[in-house]
This record gives sequence, structure tokens and C-alpha cells, in this order.
Amino acid sequence: MVEPQGRLQRASLRARVTWLAAFCVAGAVALVSFGAYMIVRKSVYDALDEGLRSRAVTVATGFKVTSPDEVQNYPAAFLAAGDVKMGLLQANTGKILYPKTGEPPPVVEEAWEVAQGERPEYIWTDHKTETRVIAVRYGSEQAIVIAQSMQPQRTTLAKLSVVLLLIGGAGVLLAAIAGTAVARTGLRPVQRLTEATERVANTGDLTPIPVSGDDELARLTHSFNAMLGAVAESQERQRRLVADAGHELRTPLTSMRTNLELLLASERPDSPTLSEEDKREIQSDVRAQLDELTTLIGDLVELAREDAPQVVHEPVDLVEVVERALDRARRRASNDVTFDVQLQPWTLLGDSSALERAVLNLLDNAVKFSPSGSAVRLTLRQVGDGSAVVEVADAGPGIADADLPHVFERFYRSSEARTLPGSGLGLAIVKQVAQRHGGTATAGRAPEGGALFTLRLPGRP
Repeated sequence: MVEPQGRLQRASLRARVTWLAAFCVAGAVALVSFGAYMIVRKSVYDALDEGLRSRAVTVATGFKVTSPDEVQNYPAAFLAAGDVKMGLLQANTGKILYPKTGEPPPVVEEAWEVAQGERPEYIWTDHKTETRVIAVRYGSEQAIVIAQSMQPQRTTLAKLSVVLLLIGGAGVLLAAIAGTAVARTGLRPVQRLTEATERVANTGDLTPIPVSGDDELARLTHSFNAMLGAVAESQERQRRLVADAGHELRTPLTSMRTNLELLLASERPDSPTLSEEDKREIQSDVRAQLDELTTLIGDLVELAREDAPQVVHEPVDLVEVVERALDRARRRASNDVTFDVQLQPWTLLGDSSALERAVLNLLDNAVKFSPSGSAVRLTLRQVGDGSAVVEVADAGPGIADADLPHVFERFYRSSEARTLPGSGLGLAIVKQVAQRHGGTATAGRAPEGGALFTLRLPGRP
């Protein structure tokens, strides 16, 4: 069975705030009104009882009138009992005397007990006649009974109920209006955030939204703008990576295509033939370009993997990582370069394969710029501030001052490095690995005269 669409839709936050304000005020008004009504009701009935009691005492202690047959004495107030019903209970005869022009007051068993002297007084409500009745002792075996209508009190309480109901309704209506206004004003930043989110989803526009005030919603807007900035920066990095990768891939692919077309053309019957030496040179160029493409694609994959947010919690022995990278660098070195190694124990939480790749990139870079027969200095030492540094220094030409700010940028290659193999991504990978592990990567000049690269990482001995 499919429910109607309206039932499935939840009320908006603005409507819920309005209803919440209205319900809270309605509850408060109801409690206050009920309390006020009960207090006034008790006061009205207490005043009525006190008036009846005072009147009964006055009647009982007032003048007496003798009946025409001089047999019975009765209160003189009987002659002026226009607004109440009065009666005289006689316990010895079981009769009630009352004015001939009026009606007898209601009587209950407890009133006879008052006449018999068992009670000093008794007051009750007769719901049949809607009167409040009091019985007080009057001489021997007699009691005065006075009944007064409760209609004035009930009318007063009814008017009070109407007033309280109107005031409560007005309060609830005012609370609903105020809740709507507060919700509309308070939720305006949320509406802007919603519109900005929809705009980003529909158009991809990452323009920050204006911020006003300094409350929680303003801080939420700041956080949302910071998120938009991070997304925009990520998109810009992706665009730069794609553009730079396309530019770097185009050169070896074009060269490889030219060499392959030249080789294929030389095989045609009507085309000039190439000498064996020319063929060997072209084949050597193709292999070099394939190696360059393989290295470039591998670096791109590694860089993309480093860009992805990853949380690493694996304990890593940095000495083992450096030694593995050193073994790989020694196997790949082809210019008789030696390594001067000094390592101190250090451990941290991180990704061992990423750290190994970063150290290997530094070593490969040092080997590439070191002259034949020179030494590359590799040091792992503690610096006393809760971190350790991996230093790689070579004896090459060093880094020009103009190139120092750019050596860790993607695809950046100095004028000296453009003739050497490489993708221009190795040092960018080193920087990202360092940042991913809460460290830094810096470049400078070594005392030996060459370049000095420093990888600072947190951890413990």
C-alpha cells in the first residue's frame, strides 16, 4: 500500500520551530491559567463561605421574634431574608421553620447533627439547587440553616475562564508569529547554505557565500566556505596535474611517434633505407622514451595515490625504510657513486612504502647530479624537538637561488635538469609524503657544495 506523498514529507525546520514555540507557550499559558483559575475559584468560594458563616453568626446572635402564638422564638432576620433561604431546624420535633413567603433551605443529615449539638457547624454545596449551605447551632436542639445561591460566583468564574482562554489564545498566536519571525531570521543563513549547496551541485560554482555576524551559524558559514575553498583548491590541483601531465606526456609521445614512423617508412620498398647505425640510434631513443614514459606514468600514479586522503597508523622503523631505499638506490646507480651513511634509531606511525619512495627519490636525485666517483651523504638523526631529519647531500652543482622556491613543484625542472632523465615529479612526491606524515621537506645548499634535501618527520626514538 502506497502512502500519500504528503504524509511522507516531513515538516520544514521553520514550521517545526514555529510549532515548538506555539506548543511551549500554550503549555505555559495552560499551566498559568489553570493555576490562576484554581486560586481565584478557591478565593471566591472561601469568601462565600466566610460570608455565610459571618451571616449565620449574626443571625444566631441577633434579635429574636416571638411567634403570634407565643410558643416559638425565631431569629428576626427571617423577616428580611430576601437574598438567601433561611430555616430553623428543631431536633426535638424534627421540623424546619422558615419564612412563609420563601422556600425552605436544603437539609442534610449533618445539619441535624448540628441541631443535636454533635457539630458546631457544617457547610456544604447542594448541587441540586446550586446553593452553598451552612448550618450553625442556635440554642438548645436547634440550628440555623442559611443557603445562598452560587450563581454570582459561577458567573464570575465563567467570565474569568473566557478571559483566560482569550489571553491564552492571543499568547499562543503571538508566540507562533514570533516563532515564525525568529525561525525566518535565524534560518536565513541556513537557507543561504542550502542554496549554495544546490548551486555547487547543479553548476559546480564554488564561490564563497557572504558571512554576517559572529554566532554559530556564522561559524558554520565560515566552515562551509573553507570547505568550498578546499574543494576549489583540489579541483585546481587536479586541473594543473592533468594539464602538466598532458604537456609532459606529449613530448616523449611525439618523439616516439616520429622515430617509429621513420623506422616504418624505411621498411617501404620505395623509401630510402637507414643504415644500421641510424636504426640502432632510433631504437635506443625509442627505448629511452619508453623508459621515460614508464617513469612518468609511475610518478603520476604515485602522486595521485598520495593526493587521496589516507589515514595511516602502522608503526614504521625509519631505519629499515632508509636501508631498503638505499639498497635500491645502489642497484640503480651507474656512475660509481658511493654513499656515506649514518643512521640513528627512529620510529613513527605512517606508511612505510610511501616513506621508502620519498627517501629513494631523494637518493636518485642526488645520484643523478653527483659526478662520477663522488659520495652522497645520507644521515638520519634526532633533532631534539620530537622529530628526526633525513638529510641527503650530494657533491653536484647545487641548486640555483632562483630555483630553490620551485624545486618541490610538480613538473618543475631547472635548466640544468632538463637534459637529464626524469619526470619532474620526484621531489613533489617527497613533499606530499612529508606533509601526509605531519612533517616537512626543505631544500638548501650542502657544505660539500651540492644540494642538501632535508625530510623532517615526527616520531620517537
